Amino acid sequence: MTSREGMTGSYTLGADHPVHRMQRIALAVGVLLLGGCVAAGLGSPEQFFRSYLIAYLFWFGIGMGSLVILMIHHVAGGGWGAVIRRLLESATRTLPLMALLFLPIIAGMHGLYEWSHPEAVAHDHILQHKAPYLNVEFWVVRAVIYFAVWLTLVRYLNRWSLEQDATADPATAHRLELISRGGLVLVVLTMTFASFDWVMSLEPHWASTVFGVLTLGGQVVSAMAFTITLAAWLASRDDAPLGQVIAKLQFHDLGKLLMAFIMVWAYLMLSQFLIIWSANLPEEIPWYINRSAGGWQYVSVVLLLSYFVVPFLILLSRDVKRHPRLLATVACAIIVARVIELFWFVIPAFHPKALSIHWMDAVTLLGLGGVWLAFFLAQLKGRSLVAINDPSLPEVA
Repeated sequence: MTSREGMTGSYTLGADHPVHRMQRIALAVGVLLLGGCVAAGLGSPEQFFRSYLIAYLFWFGIGMGSLVILMIHHVAGGGWGAVIRRLLESATRTLPLMALLFLPIIAGMHGLYEWSHPEAVAHDHILQHKAPYLNVEFWVVRAVIYFAVWLTLVRYLNRWSLEQDATADPATAHRLELISRGGLVLVVLTMTFASFDWVMSLEPHWASTVFGVLTLGGQVVSAMAFTITLAAWLASRDDAPLGQVIAKLQFHDLGKLLMAFIMVWAYLMLSQFLIIWSANLPEEIPWYINRSAGGWQYVSVVLLLSYFVVPFLILLSRDVKRHPRLLATVACAIIVARVIELFWFVIPAFHPKALSIHWMDAVTLLGLGGVWLAFFLAQLKGRSLVAINDPSLPEVA
């Protein structure tokens, strides 16, 4: 067992660590690809904004999911969270960047959301009924409120985390727990409405009360998968300080949590399907009909297999969860499945009759990902990788 008294030395990444080179490469590739998509988008703006929305939702989701997992750790404690806490905190500090990168979605909202066109609302009684909520001004105001809540939580969680490192004051851990308790409630509420605004309103005739929690569940799954992948890579290197505190036991716990999050996602997805299908309402059922024909049915099957069935069966193995490289392989596959899920959510709103894949979908995802990853790595290497005064850290084997 590792005690705080016995932890000495530096827990920051060295100047020669590959993370530094990776950051430069990610930024260069990201700017190049994203710039190319912007240039191509001048000739096809609607396609650019659709592709950008998918990419944005994916990378934004890792930051939001990390915020939820971080607050769960502060509330519940446990060695599993102590060893990945700094990875989660670094991901949460990308949310200010995502607030800035949300501006293109505001700029392109008329190409994304039918309800933003007054002429469409004038000829649709359902849109007229929803107009007090679905209108451009109120939509933008709500987005500002969401980001204000999230960025406030990020600020104090990270600020007090540094204080805890410096002082080891038990009162700081108590403050982190208190803000996390309230923060979890606020994130569930704000992210539910954000998912309604940003994704569900792409098809404004459709509604699902489960969709907000389902979206948040997907974000938590992708964040955990990303964190496991990064932790496995850092722990495998002799020059990485994370390898000094993380062991097979913690990877086992992380694997169990990933499995649990996947099961919650599957339960929510099944619940939404059964409720909507059994009700058979003309406003709701077309959402699933559009995703069960024209090639979309194959995407649905791939999503089910790659996001739940196969990972669930593999993660039943204790050996897999205790083997960092194998666990990271499963996590990488889940990250890909998350991209498929967002593609399945968004694109049928514009191409309901037939499966449609555009090169900008992949290139924008990689371009925005390069920028996001460079910013994330800058946050990661700026602080110690080990929260040395986390009360749960002595539990690390």
